Amino acid sequence: MAILGVADHSSSSSSSHGPQKQQQLTSATCKEPAASPESSKEEEEELKGVRHLCERGITALPPRYVLPPSDRPAPAPARGIPVIDLGRLRSPVASERAAELAAMDAACRDLGFFQVVNHGGVDSAMMLDVARRFFALPQEERERHMSPDIRAPVRYGTSFNQLNDGVLCWRDFLKLLCNPAKMDDVVPSWPHNPADLREVMSSYARANQRLFRELISAALEAMGITGGGVLEELDNGTQMMMVNCFPACPEPDLTLGMPPHSDYGFLTILLQDQVNGLEVNDGQDWLLVDPLPGALIVNVGDHLEIFSNGRYKSVLHRVRVNSTRSRISVASLHSLPSERVIGPAPELLADGIPRRYLDTDLATFLDYLSSAEGKHKTFLQSRRITLPSS
Repeated sequence: MAILGVADHSSSSSSSHGPQKQQQLTSATCKEPAASPESSKEEEEELKGVRHLCERGITALPPRYVLPPSDRPAPAPARGIPVIDLGRLRSPVASERAAELAAMDAACRDLGFFQVVNHGGVDSAMMLDVARRFFALPQEERERHMSPDIRAPVRYGTSFNQLNDGVLCWRDFLKLLCNPAKMDDVVPSWPHNPADLREVMSSYARANQRLFRELISAALEAMGITGGGVLEELDNGTQMMMVNCFPACPEPDLTLGMPPHSDYGFLTILLQDQVNGLEVNDGQDWLLVDPLPGALIVNVGDHLEIFSNGRYKSVLHRVRVNSTRSRISVASLHSLPSERVIGPAPELLADGIPRRYLDTDLATFLDYLSSAEGKHKTFLQSRRITLPSS
């Protein structure tokens, strides 16, 4: 749910999700003629974001947003994904809780995505409302927070990785670095418009961090990882919110809101309005996620797949857009401290079980992000160890 959200946590206090890695869709391999002043001006306008293009009244997709025919999204069937009831996970009845814990473990193993209901304490309506009002601000106000630096702790931007994307994505975003242990230190750097943005978004971030801790505690329990060491590190780890806007698109069949990617952290918790668009790859097909009203979508990130030694799946997902309705979503990406080297948990390497992943850290991920080329490559693939055939 967005690599643009990655921040240099070593210089600020806070993965996604940064987030994440892109399956690059296309790249130029031949030199283009020198750009004319008119084309340079058009490029400038495109990098101001898709909200800006819509406000200019465009009726056709600019060429930089048009995917090659082979990469254009085909219609995907809607599908419900596993439902985890937090009320049952909190149940004092041991059998009821055990059944829900097993269901969550299976969802992380099989699809890497599930939806959470009865979560409580997360004010979704207020968060979506202030997000809509931010993207409705005048362009001059929004672009005050624009930066080409993917490490910036607060950043308004467009596409996926706008300076490197061969084809731009139909998406604008606001990235906010959240430090779970020192939230009060980072909030003053956030936008002050709308007037209630800082209050609403910081309250949502705190509630989201509490939910993350509850879910990751359950996941560790399901894997048989005991002790509070990892949980204590996660309490002082990284949290980032990617607030996304996918405006109605004049030609939605020619582009994507976000390209196929996976998230780099432990867990991503996604809040979205009632406009569907998230699609998940189950290993064979793309499936349109059809969430329950009020549910939050949760997915496994690369760090958790590595930490689980492959028991849990971090899978590719993408975002479709439509021609009639704007879509708002908020992806909250959670992981360990940026300086922490992440490898398979020792408890999961007992009894001769082979290690399946190389160690990694944020610096390794950022290096990969800046150098990756070609299609069908993800950061996770770069960390897998090829085991000898038995």
